[in-house]
Amino acid sequence: MQLHDVHQGVHRRKLKKRVGRGIGSGHGKTSSKGHKGHSSRQGFKQNPIFEGGQMPLARRVPKRGFFNGAFKKEYILVNVGDLEAAFDAGTVVDEAALRARGLVKGYAYDGIKLLADGDLTKAFTIRVTKFSAAAAAKVTAAGGTVEAVPYTGRRLEPKAEGATQA
Repeated sequence: MQLHDVHQGVHRRKLKKRVGRGIGSGHGKTSSKGHKGHSSRQGFKQNPIFEGGQMPLARRVPKRGFFNGAFKKEYILVNVGDLEAAFDAGTVVDEAALRARGLVKGYAYDGIKLLADGDLTKAFTIRVTKFSAAAAAKVTAAGGTVEAVPYTGRRLEPKAEGATQA
């Protein structure tokens, strides 16, 4: 290899393949799509799990267990380190205060859960739906209190088809 042919064949701006531009282009007639079939049609998109007609893996593997996602609880997670940065000592931290500081947004969840990530040196009165044991220990060690309160926000449910407004 010589220094003058290091960049031979390397193009900074690779040209787009122009298909269907005549037989002389090498990509004429069928535009590199072969003959007939669904993959030659306009707008065709291959399903990413399609296995060429073979029985798909999701149907080959037996079903086991049960999961009812309609009853799954989803919580907004707030860490004690976030409270340390956002609030002054002695503050009552509840849903309204967390919303005002931008730590909680939206209504598509079932409550607020306090977790123990971060350090806490200020004393707070914290009212949340749930909290971890480690988070409660950090709050009480800093001189604060933690109370479990029911969630007051509303969970947004998807509209049922054909439902009428009253």
